[in-house]
Amino acid sequence: MKRAGILILAGALVATVVAAGDPTRELDAYFRSQAIGGTLHYAVYLPAGYDTSGLRYPVVYFLHGLPAGATAYKGVGFVEQALDSARRPAILVAPQGARWNEPDPEYVDHGPGDRWETAIARELPRVVDARYRTIRSRDARGLVGLSAGGFGAMHIALAHLGEFSVVESWSGYFHPTDPTGTQALDLGPQNDVHRQLQATRARLLRLPTFIAFYVGSGDSRFAAENEQLNQELARARTPHVFRFYPGGHGQALWGRHASAWLSLALARLAPAR
Repeated sequence: MKRAGILILAGALVATVVAAGDPTRELDAYFRSQAIGGTLHYAVYLPAGYDTSGLRYPVVYFLHGLPAGATAYKGVGFVEQALDSARRPAILVAPQGARWNEPDPEYVDHGPGDRWETAIARELPRVVDARYRTIRSRDARGLVGLSAGGFGAMHIALAHLGEFSVVESWSGYFHPTDPTGTQALDLGPQNDVHRQLQATRARLLRLPTFIAFYVGSGDSRFAAENEQLNQELARARTPHVFRFYPGGHGQALWGRHASAWLSLALARLAPAR
């Protein structure tokens, strides 16, 4: 299974505010999405002091792994902890990436009422910008994903360069796959990161984007494709960061390095102001 094992936060599905000055967590925010023809849920983690600072903040959008249940977006506890450790205040938003009858949509547009890419790239940032004190520009939006979410992040960011200036893939892959992560799915060149890069080279020059991807050296499914993307970007002279880490495809790797990976992303985003 592709899905990453990540921690599920306990608590009621309502906004939870802890002691003054501490971060605020909203486990089940939502809006009506035309793109997916229903309700899109998301979790929000606001930085310490948000209630009183008056500042506007950059936003990190985090995509979970697939296949998954409809509530997998709530399992971002280790990412919240990593964000706290990074010590650069930002809003974390983790959208729903699956539903009870569609556990593996791959973060792409399939057709009317089933457009996950559009929901996350277009609708969600508008809702978040309207509801929270964000910096409403691409230089303050990052898209990060884990496993299948890593594919989703890279694919969506390249398809919507005007929306995001930072993209990171954590143990991801770069073309749609079946739920096992071993069989490629041909969903068209617009959904294949390798081919997207060829089509977006000129736009990447006009819209500089921080591209980073990391993978365990022992990840038998995805390490080779990460090296392939590294070589493709190098040949195209597209700036990027790529690193192998000891380990496989699991929580031990992600938990150990999440703070450092988020710190790299946040350093490229506009700071709170």
